[in-house]
Amino acid sequence: MKVELDQELCIGCGVCSQVCPEVFELDEELGKAKVVKPSGAECAMEAAESCPVSCITVEK
Repeated sequence: MKVELDQELCIGCGVCSQVCPEVFELDEELGKAKVVKPSGAECAMEAAESCPVSCITVEK
């Protein structure tokens, strides 16, 4: 699994880090999310589906 997040599109809502904290975290300085575990986890797909701006891609 490979997880990527487009920070240009990210609005920093924090849904991904709430749904899948082992893969995503909110960068307080940037005010946007970042991927902390690019290899992913089961919850990464749910986080991608929950993202209101669809900036997360998950490849299997």
